[in-house]
This record gives sequence, structure tokens and C-alpha cells, in this order.
Amino acid sequence: MKTTLSSKGQVVLPVAIRQRMGLLPGAEMNINIEGNRLVLVPLQSAPPKCKQSTNPLSGLPTLEVHDSCSPLTSSQVKELLADFP
Repeated sequence: MKTTLSSKGQVVLPVAIRQRMGLLPGAEMNINIEGNRLVLVPLQSAPPKCKQSTNPLSGLPTLEVHDSCSPLTSSQVKELLADFP
């Protein structure tokens, strides 16, 4: 993915990366130089994700969601549903 450095030295992370990493506005990161690469490392762990399970009564697949999960986007729902049989 491509992004641009602003005149203020800011870099915008594409939404797909923010969603995949569970990054919310205000997330703090360390930046490291490794050879000729810049590496961003979030200081806080990503929020717990939903997990797929099977309902013991119906046998149907379900998603378990924790209170600390951020709301799911439609692309995340599609990704989770792709794992269902």
C-alpha cells in the first residue's frame, strides 16, 4: 500500500492496515530504523478479536465477541464469514 509524507512529517496509515492491526485514533507507537526500512511497533496490544465457535445447542457456527472489541467493519465480517464452512 502507498501513502505520502505530509509537510508536517505525518504519515497516514491506510484504513485496511489500521483495521487489521486494531489501531484506534491516539494509538502510540515506537518507530525503529532497520537498515533502510522504518518499522512501526504499536505500544499497546490490539483489542481482542472475535472468534469463531460452534453453538453447543444448535451446532451452528457463531461469533464470540468480547466487550472490549471494537465494532466490526463490513470487510471484517466478510473476512470472518469466509472462514465458515
